[in-house]
Order: sequence, then C-alpha cells, then structure tokens
Amino acid sequence: MARKQRRQSIDFLVYLLVRGLVCVLQAVPMSWAFAFADCLGWLAYQVDRRHRQVAADNLRQAFPELAGDDAAIDQLVRHCYRHLATLLIELVLIPRKLHPENWRRYASLVNAGPQVNGLLGKRPLLIVTAHFGNWEMAGYALGAVGFRTYAIARVLDNPYLERFLRRFRQATGQTIIAKKDDFDRLTAVLQSGGKVATLADQDAGPRGVFIEFFGRSASAHKAVALMAIEFDAAMIVVGVPRVGKPMQYEIVCEDTIDPREYADRADAVKAITQRYHTALERLIRRYPEQYFWLHRRWKSQPAAKKGRQESLPPQNNSQAA
Repeated sequence: MARKQRRQSIDFLVYLLVRGLVCVLQAVPMSWAFAFADCLGWLAYQVDRRHRQVAADNLRQAFPELAGDDAAIDQLVRHCYRHLATLLIELVLIPRKLHPENWRRYASLVNAGPQVNGLLGKRPLLIVTAHFGNWEMAGYALGAVGFRTYAIARVLDNPYLERFLRRFRQATGQTIIAKKDDFDRLTAVLQSGGKVATLADQDAGPRGVFIEFFGRSASAHKAVALMAIEFDAAMIVVGVPRVGKPMQYEIVCEDTIDPREYADRADAVKAITQRYHTALERLIRRYPEQYFWLHRRWKSQPAAKKGRQESLPPQNNSQAA
C-alpha cells in the first residue's frame, strides 16, 4: 500500500510540473515558446544517445543513398528531435490558438474531397495515419470544423496526465477509445457508421503481417485491415505535415482504400495493409524529418530472414531501443 501511495504521489508531482510548464508556455509570447522548443530538441538530441543511434540506423537503411553521408544523416536526426520538441509545444498552444472561427489559419485540407465525403458518408470510416507530422492536429482540427470522430489511443500510465491529455484530445468533439480496453465500444462505433482514426505504424511483433516499408520487411498489425473488411469501412490514409513555420499544417489525404475491391482476394489483409503503408511511406519521404524514426519500427522480422541475420557477424552501428 505504501509503495502504491508513493507511486501516486510521484505521478501527481509529475502532473503538477507538467501543468505548471503548460501554464508558463501558454502565457509567454509564441516566439519564446518555440525558442524553448529549439532548446528542448537540442538537449534531447544531446542526452538521448540510444534513440539517436536508432534513428540514425533507421535513416541509413530507409535512405541508402545517404548511408555514406554521416553529416546528412546526423542533420536529419537533429531535425527529427527538433520537430518532436516543436510538436510538444504546439500541443500546449493549440487549445489557446485554434478555434472554430480561425482554424484555416493553422490547418488546410489537401485533397479534401475524399476526406469530406468519407466523413459525411453513411459508411464507417477508418482514418489511417502514422507518427508523422502532428498526428494529434487532425482530430482536433476536424472537431473544430464540426466533424465528430473517434481515435484509438493508448492510455497513459500516469492517470493524472491521462485525464489532462484526454481533455485536450476531446475538447473539440473527438472521442477517445482506449486501445486495449474498449473493443466493444469500438465495435459499436463502427457498426453505427462512426469515423475512427488510428495510428498504424507500430511494430506488431512476430504474429503481425509482414509488408514492405521503406524497402524492408516490417511487421504490421492485421486489425486495421480486418476491421475494414468486417465492418465494410472505407479507408483514407492521412498525414498532417508541418508546412512552413510552427502551427502551420496541411491535413493531406494520400490515398483512399475500399475493402470491397479486395473481397475476392485470399491475401486481402496483407494487400490492404501493404497499400496503406505504401501511402504512408510516400508522405514520410516528402517530409522525412517529421517521422518518428526513434522507434524500432523494423524490430520484428520474418523467421527465415531473422535466422539469416543472426548468422551474420554482429555490427555496432546501432543499439536496441
């Protein structure tokens, strides 16, 4: 019991520190807030050696034309950290800056037809995106415009921060569905024609479906394609890249996928999963510094390939995440 109380005390202290920092950043001029983001990104790059090396290794393999240019790879890694720090500050500022009457100042819809048609249609809709650009912006901005969407998200371990983040995510009408605990709710939403957003670029382990992503085998979750097939849900692949200065974004529809086109294919799940990963790759290649290269996206490999890799001499160009 004492240990649990101590954990709760630490969680609450962390929450108070975060809330205090949020209050300060929302009070100072935006230029100061983003100058702090630059400093935060620089500091994170300096101290986070492990993930810095993971990012560099991922970039070398994703962009083989840069594999021998250590300076270019290092520059991309630095930009990645800066982007992530800027994203955090943007999340702090969005509730104070982005409103229904001024959303066009901060976000614009690109290839808006499929997005609007899918959001207004009667069929269920899966909005597939990745840890790219400002992935939190789309749901917030669409809610500000008047669209009602749902998003699948992992619950934070700190309950105080979880409630704080949930209030932000749901402030304009988006509803959060817990990734692991709300399957019945997710089913009900899709059966009623709801519009659900999901991040679809995580490693799925050895039981996932293996597709090609940046020229390498990657394990992907089958659930997205299975949901599309089971609930006859249309799919749009969306990215939210920053264009220009901070707080300036485009909500880009990169591809539309209709699972009905794959109804007669035995490999429908893999084909759909490959297609949306290919679309996400196109987006990331246009803005490589805005992808979350710090995670081990290619950690899991097919058994045969993994066996061949284990037989090779060890290399020291990266560390495990």
